[in-house]
Amino acid sequence: MEHSFLIQVLSMLVIAIISIALLKRVGLPAILAYLVTGVISGPSGFNWFSQHQMQSVAELGVVLLMFSLGLEFSLPRLWAMRRTVFGLGSAQVVVTTLLAGSISLLSSLSLVESLVVGSAIALSSTAIVLKLLNEQGWLRRRHGELSVSVLLFQDLAVVPLLILLPLLASGGETLSLQGIGYALAEGVLAFIALMAFGKWGLPRLFDEVARSRSNELFMLSTLVVALLTGALTQWLGLSMALGAFMAGMLLGESQYKRQLEADIRPFRDLLMGLFFISIGMLIDFSLVLQFWWQILIILIAVILGKALVVFALLRLAKESFRISVATALSLAQVGEFSFVVLALAVNYELLDIELSTKLVMVAVLSMAIAPWLVRHSLDIARRLQGIKSKGETSLAIEPKIEHQNDLVLILGYGRVGQTIARFMKTEAVPFLVLDLDPTRVSEARKAGEPVYFGDVCKRSILKQAKIREAKLIVLTFSSSRILEEVLPLCRQLAPEAKILVRTRDDSGMEELEKAGASQVIPETLEGSLMLVSQVLYQCGVPLTRILKRLEYERRNHYKYLHGFFSGSETDFTLEHLHAVALPKGANAIGMTLAEIPWEKLRVELRAVRRNGAEVESPALDWSIRSGDTLILLGKPRRIEKAEIYLLQG
Repeated sequence: MEHSFLIQVLSMLVIAIISIALLKRVGLPAILAYLVTGVISGPSGFNWFSQHQMQSVAELGVVLLMFSLGLEFSLPRLWAMRRTVFGLGSAQVVVTTLLAGSISLLSSLSLVESLVVGSAIALSSTAIVLKLLNEQGWLRRRHGELSVSVLLFQDLAVVPLLILLPLLASGGETLSLQGIGYALAEGVLAFIALMAFGKWGLPRLFDEVARSRSNELFMLSTLVVALLTGALTQWLGLSMALGAFMAGMLLGESQYKRQLEADIRPFRDLLMGLFFISIGMLIDFSLVLQFWWQILIILIAVILGKALVVFALLRLAKESFRISVATALSLAQVGEFSFVVLALAVNYELLDIELSTKLVMVAVLSMAIAPWLVRHSLDIARRLQGIKSKGETSLAIEPKIEHQNDLVLILGYGRVGQTIARFMKTEAVPFLVLDLDPTRVSEARKAGEPVYFGDVCKRSILKQAKIREAKLIVLTFSSSRILEEVLPLCRQLAPEAKILVRTRDDSGMEELEKAGASQVIPETLEGSLMLVSQVLYQCGVPLTRILKRLEYERRNHYKYLHGFFSGSETDFTLEHLHAVALPKGANAIGMTLAEIPWEKLRVELRAVRRNGAEVESPALDWSIRSGDTLILLGKPRRIEKAEIYLLQG
């Protein structure tokens, strides 16, 4: 018997491997392969396993999925995108849920069933859409940003659904607002309790675990924390997945986020595979064949309905026709969290097997169509635009940049770009910076720096930066791919400007100069020259002779510094700058710099910005006023504590 069971498990795994390999070849997601495996292994196929046998193990996949989602759930990111997330995202979920729920009510479903159906249809596939947008390079395009905002709110909306589903199961048709309020209050109290534990307990726990330097202990602790918090919320009458999500969200702000994500991923992927296999076991092909026409009608209605809802909301928000069409097509499918909602609804006996089978098949087919819709969303938008709206030509919204004439244009605002900018500011040379890191741009703009968000590979961005008026262009990033794209574009748009290119080493110097670089500065070789000059000077070599040697090396492309073995190097920053704006009512208002315990906070005050002017290393008797911006230098956790002290005390 045991031997037979092992053969069945191995057979199921072989089917999963073959299904994933075949579907990946045609560009379909692995989720569909797991569903096919479930169909073949379940009651509709060989009947090796029942859905009930897989249920307990499969639920762990949902728990770990929610834990991973919590790790990626960034409160600062959510706040930065709050308008589109809570505006467009909430409107899409509410309108789609109400529309689908109303149609379900008219189709003789109960109120609870209609609510479950509407909620499942309102969700889109975060995994599929984000992967496809990233592959196409559209995450930073306008329709990509809007799609991410809606998906972020949908992921957030799963949390109250996890609270409400057990309540709907216990309340049935007599569910009252008082019961909903009680359950939500219970969820809030659980959230506060876990927040308190996560704020003070979890960091200390993982600090001790990390000090042990044991990979096994760290991995085991991660699994225990995810499952233990899930068990706690289940004991409170809520969903296990809710507790795991909150634990992940708390740990997502810690320094261990990346390690936690890497440790949990293999378990999550394996158990989520089992979860989707268990979903596939719910599919009864006799029902599918019997109601195939209904499934097809529902599929068409869902895709068109969701697309029209998103399109209408974006047009009301005054987005362009092309952006609205591309975003609507990207979000038209049903998502993986819909499977979670449907599976829990079946387990809680909120939906019958017949209805859940229809919805699962609709979700499967919509996810199969999703890759084609996302990849061709721009083409479809262009064709429709040719009929309705010929005036729009770009999906991207470029920044409007104002600056002085005859400026220096710095492309990239990493450590090199920031160093150049500081010297430019000291010498009162007008400059402007373009960078693609939203956090870095936000920090710099808070400090009053002329830094703007923009992709320097785009001709339109460089034109808006008035690249033709720049006397000098400095490329500070070292990515060879970007240099190959940006350098020829800069030379084409600014044929008279001098272009300085920073590289890691001397490989490809001649190619860069042929592509249009006026001068190439390999930082490793320049560092070597500086060190050599100091060594020679300390050895008594005359300074004039040293300068001549350095100039000779640069003029001859560092020929005596070539031919070294290259090793692996790691580039990281222990400390960073952070701008803290002090609004009215901040704790530090009215204090002098001497009254602030800088030694205790263990951060350095670099400068104070007031009324557009920056004062470097101000005196200790400087009195802080409302509207001042303090530029701090320190490690991230110390910077965070210092900001809390300056703002709240």
